Amino acid sequence: MAPALEPLTATGLLSSRLNPLQNPNPLNPIFVGALSRRRKRGNRNGGGSRCNVLCTATSPRTMSSTRYAILGAGFAGLSVAWHLLKHTQKGSHVCVDIFDETGIGGGASGVAGGLLHPYSPKAKLLWKGAEFWKECLELLAVAEQANNAQRIKETDCVDGGIVLRRGILRPATSQKNVEILIENASSCLESCILQTLDEKAAQFLIPGLCAPFDLAIYMPGAVSIQPKRYLQALFSACQNLANDQSKSTGKERIINLRTQYVSNLHQLSESHANHRPTRSSQFVVSEPSLDNFTGEYDSVIVCLGARVNTLPELSGKLPLRTCRGIVSELHLPTASRGEYADQSPSILSDAWLAFQGPRQVYMGSTWDWNSKIYDQNVSKEECARATEELISRASIFYPEIRRWSLVGAKAGLRAMPPLTENGSVPLLGCLNDLIGDRTNCMFWLVGGLGARGLLYHGLVGKLTSQAAISCDESVIPFEFIDWKKRMPCIVS
Repeated sequence: MAPALEPLTATGLLSSRLNPLQNPNPLNPIFVGALSRRRKRGNRNGGGSRCNVLCTATSPRTMSSTRYAILGAGFAGLSVAWHLLKHTQKGSHVCVDIFDETGIGGGASGVAGGLLHPYSPKAKLLWKGAEFWKECLELLAVAEQANNAQRIKETDCVDGGIVLRRGILRPATSQKNVEILIENASSCLESCILQTLDEKAAQFLIPGLCAPFDLAIYMPGAVSIQPKRYLQALFSACQNLANDQSKSTGKERIINLRTQYVSNLHQLSESHANHRPTRSSQFVVSEPSLDNFTGEYDSVIVCLGARVNTLPELSGKLPLRTCRGIVSELHLPTASRGEYADQSPSILSDAWLAFQGPRQVYMGSTWDWNSKIYDQNVSKEECARATEELISRASIFYPEIRRWSLVGAKAGLRAMPPLTENGSVPLLGCLNDLIGDRTNCMFWLVGGLGARGLLYHGLVGKLTSQAAISCDESVIPFEFIDWKKRMPCIVS
């Protein structure tokens, strides 16, 4: 726990910046339960223990080949893919197929603002915030390494960095908010400290900023990312890992991206034509149907976000609400003065401003509850309406934003989990009881990441991959699976 912090002046602020991605701690996986514990193949009579308690076999067996299907190529899906490849036992062949008809980052993940920190709007450390933060930073480091290697290979590649280390600043929104922010700032992570600034100090960091209540919280160690670029880099890291493992172990590791629609879960748990991919780390642009694939996967992990309701087996069964958010892209006209400084932090307020450069910023987000619109595209009329709404909020703290010009907008449909005593906790766990499935295939859920999908995705992907590998739901902390107790369709 960091010591209590007094409001700082402008003097000495720049020397306090942190780089949270320098020398990240190596991943230290914790496995609960033996990896060899699996359900016995051929047991289709409903026998064995219930998967909402412990998914184990009546007798252990050694897996020589394991096939996983992941639905969704957003933050959650690619995190699960990485951890499956990293932690599956070395003595087995592994195939990971990622299904997403919209491609990498085609859903809400690709539209995210990319502002990353482990705190609530009141500057309180989130439940399991330290773990979420650590696991996310480790995945960012993995993606950065893959991205840098790719840029070295492609000498004609323009700048393609994915992590911007400029920090984040949150101005107080009321006098009551001032007191709460100051109190919470005294209990922060050493790896992502909080500093309380008066208006003058805040304006030193961001010229033109307004802090109406003479206080802002500064997170020098917070970062912002470019979501689609990050997701592409993380997929490249998965490909590299699969290739390296195939060479070092002599056991084939395959990862595929299949840009096609999966209409129901049973397509992935039943046998189809006798076709099996043979090249490691394949990237399949598109394929006409699932009939080309061989039969059942050992596990299917559903990471579809709001699109989970498109699966008939799960539609209306999960305690999720949808919320559509529009993010606008703005540019400062070339003839205009007032470029945003490269080292100035992004801004969090009633609308956030994620600055990508001196003349480019993403601004978001609107909140349209219970929307059913999955498309990222936004009409001109809706774009203009949403942008004006966002500018009216953002200009309270950064009036200069009114000088910037609209370029376009994208929308993302988020899946929001119910509020619990621990906050908005993602939904994890085994789905077999929920969907009434008694095949050899195990079904798992990573859902309800809401507006914090970037922060959550590293840890939830790691936990779910451990559960899928060990076939043991008990490796997941009970807070993530507590939602199942309230579902009448799940019988213990």
